[in-house]
Parts: sequence; C-alpha cells; structure tokens
Amino acid sequence: PAAGMNPQETEDLMHLIRFIRDEFQLTVLLIEHDMHLVMGICERIAVLDYGQRIALGTPEEISNDPAVIKAYLGEEVAMDA
Repeated sequence: PAAGMNPQETEDLMHLIRFIRDEFQLTVLLIEHDMHLVMGICERIAVLDYGQRIALGTPEEISNDPAVIKAYLGEEVAMDA
C-alpha cells in the first residue's frame, strides 16, 4: 500500500493502519516492501524469498535473522558445519 508514497504519506499510512488495528481490535495482514513501515507497525513478521517463508518473528528477530539479511542485502551468511 505504500508504493509510490513519500515519507510523510507513508508515516500517515502507518498511523492509519495502527488506528484501525487498535480501535477495532483487528488483525491486519500487510504485504509491503517498505521496511520502515513494516518494522514500525508489525508485531509479527513473515519474510518470503521467492515465495518460500525464510523467517517468522518479531521485528527485532527479523532484522537480525541471517537468512533475511542474506536474501535482502546479499550478504554472505556463515553456516554452522
């Protein structure tokens, strides 16, 4: 939903989604690539890479997950032998 929005519009959208979620006690399924928006509003995040779930967790867990870092930043991940 934030595609093509400027930072202020994205911030406004985040507040609107949070208001709807909290006011009506709803679960919101958000499919979004803007990580600022995702990390700022989501309590649980599922990360997909080519349609396969590679991580599930809190924003903090996701931002530190080696598989997510590799998939989205292209960095090498050390694998345990």
